Amino acid sequence: MSSPKRNIRSLSTEELIEFFKEINQPKFRASQVEQWLWQKHAKTFDLMTNLPVETRAALEEHFTVHAVEIAEEQVSSDGTIKCAFKLHEGKVVEGVLIPANDRMTACISSQVGCSLACKFCATGRLKRMRNLEPDEIFDQVVAIKDVARRHYDKPLTNIVYMGMGEPLLNYKNVVTSIDRISADFGLGMSPKRITLSTAGISKMIHRMGDEKVKFRLALSLHAANDEKRSKIMPINEQNSLDSLIDSMNHFYHATGNRVTYEYIIFKDFNDSIEDADELAAFVRKAPGRVNIIEYNPIDDGEFEQASPEKVDAFAAHLERKRVIVNIRRSRGKDIDAACGQLANKNEIATSAA
Repeated sequence: MSSPKRNIRSLSTEELIEFFKEINQPKFRASQVEQWLWQKHAKTFDLMTNLPVETRAALEEHFTVHAVEIAEEQVSSDGTIKCAFKLHEGKVVEGVLIPANDRMTACISSQVGCSLACKFCATGRLKRMRNLEPDEIFDQVVAIKDVARRHYDKPLTNIVYMGMGEPLLNYKNVVTSIDRISADFGLGMSPKRITLSTAGISKMIHRMGDEKVKFRLALSLHAANDEKRSKIMPINEQNSLDSLIDSMNHFYHATGNRVTYEYIIFKDFNDSIEDADELAAFVRKAPGRVNIIEYNPIDDGEFEQASPEKVDAFAAHLERKRVIVNIRRSRGKDIDAACGQLANKNEIATSAA
């Protein structure tokens, strides 16, 4: 019985060189193949036309390409585009193109489902089925890049790991995907245009500082006292605000990159002036800027959107406390593409069956 074919994009350059050595082919074939896979985005070996026929046949015999394909596109009334990505075994994840006057941003997923069960997030209602591989994350970016060109004739400028899943629970694959995206033989995008958003795993944030990563970091904070934050984000039980402050300061001093704090504002939960004071005190201990995000209701959710007046008053109070603050208005709500709404209804139905 023959062994199953390996996903060729899971191989390192050294492993690819070793393969060609074993079949008596020159090692430069490895760089040719990598160029086809990561720069030209070839999905089959037949497309690698500068390789001899027998070399392509050997690749076909031993390897496969786990290509990610767009199964569905939905366009919002505000121009936001949500993509359902079909993985090689049939599972589906979602990503979003968020167009603006000065940028085109891809919001991508790092896991199939999520295990964190944040109370305000539709993705948290899905069980975590598996981590995404680096090439599957990479393919989402390539696909959304093509969507931006096709719909808006503009290049992709930014990437945010804010889709389905917790990136720091898939750390190795996420970092590898960022390396591929920013590499010259990949997409050549500056890591400073890439932001990883986390619900907050202190030891992993500390590790990112130790490794002096070049990409940006955003923390989904949403409450600046432990009691409230634990109520909506169970991960806070093991990653208290004090531990996050320590890790954020370590990250900042090690990398020179200030963190962005994401703060979804909920009606009568975290929208008071007292809540703003707590947030300002947190930012004084771990410097960064604040993005206030409108809450996007989910099916059967227990929270409501704070009024625009409350949101504006909250932001104004932070500014008086000398906090750099930006209000992010929701995009793509009508197609369930806004922050916290990615839950692939087909996957929910499958999981519940």
